[in-house]
Amino acid sequence: MTDFIRYTPDLEAPQPDEAAVHAGMVEQFAKIQETTLKDYGHAVRGVHAKAHGLLVGSLEVLPGLSPALAQGAFAAPGRHDVVLRFSTNPGDILDDSVSTPRGLAIKILGVAGERLPDAQGLTQDFVLANAPAFTAPDGAAFLKSLKLLAATTDTPQVFKKGFSALLRGVEAVLEGLGTKSPTVIALGGHPETHILGETFYSQAPLRWGDYVAKVAVAPVSPELTALTGAALNVNGKPNGLREAVAAFFAAQAGVWEIRAQLLTNRETMPVEDASVPWPETESPYRPVARITAPRQEAWSDAKARALDDGLAFSPWHGLAAHRPLGAIMRARRVVYPRSAGFRAEHNGCPIHEPGSAAAFRV
Repeated sequence: MTDFIRYTPDLEAPQPDEAAVHAGMVEQFAKIQETTLKDYGHAVRGVHAKAHGLLVGSLEVLPGLSPALAQGAFAAPGRHDVVLRFSTNPGDILDDSVSTPRGLAIKILGVAGERLPDAQGLTQDFVLANAPAFTAPDGAAFLKSLKLLAATTDTPQVFKKGFSALLRGVEAVLEGLGTKSPTVIALGGHPETHILGETFYSQAPLRWGDYVAKVAVAPVSPELTALTGAALNVNGKPNGLREAVAAFFAAQAGVWEIRAQLLTNRETMPVEDASVPWPETESPYRPVARITAPRQEAWSDAKARALDDGLAFSPWHGLAAHRPLGAIMRARRVVYPRSAGFRAEHNGCPIHEPGSAAAFRV
């Protein structure tokens, strides 16, 4: 029987300079958002600014979970409304031919229980990206790359498109040799594939009730799994990913599985270093719930106003049983509210935690 490691506070080891690092990150995010506000006349997120699909669906916690998996929001079988936002990671809104890593933010509604500090409403958020590990081990390392992003936010798109095409070629060669480069992918070398075929990961860990886990969301319906690795030509289509998501959900539903990877080895599965993938040979991702998104309009101006402008997603929106852990998660606790506050202030649109999904079914 697998021995799952129980949560204890000593799994985290905050560094003395974290407050200064967080202040530097807030400063760089502000630079990005001020630049894009000037360019667009509308405030957008400091990262993952461009959404490609805005969906409303239902989440069903699976019955018969083992005690270690039946924790927090997944402690008992049940059904919840859920909101999903698919995105790509730059803080500026680029043509999709600038090919970058993808993100998925999930907000589960109607989740009762002890809340995290400052968490409002009855929601549980998961913020995910399509790689099992983060690009930086901690906040200090991420701040260095964030400074580069802030400095290049206003670079003309023609240069970003050319650079992305070059990097895709480099990544194709590397993958042909049986390897990948997270750095090349992050800078614009992501393969041009369908976003709905991706598996998304929390990358950094969180409490799983009495235990600790990373989270993944994987496509499981045949119509979605057929899109895994499927090429998608977006050349000449600035919003090609959005159009592909809209076309899919105009015709059919999609089903994903939420999975938890429980901590079993403190040495090979570090909590503080988010850049290290946890070996699935030691602890596989195990299913805990299913998300179903029915046929719907995946993008509209009304939906964007209600969901894209009106919501903020953060791993700190949720239950104490899913407290985020590690350096990257602690940085998000400081940075994300500032970014959301900037959007609320400049767009004149209050950001709140929803009580139901009714307002988003537009």
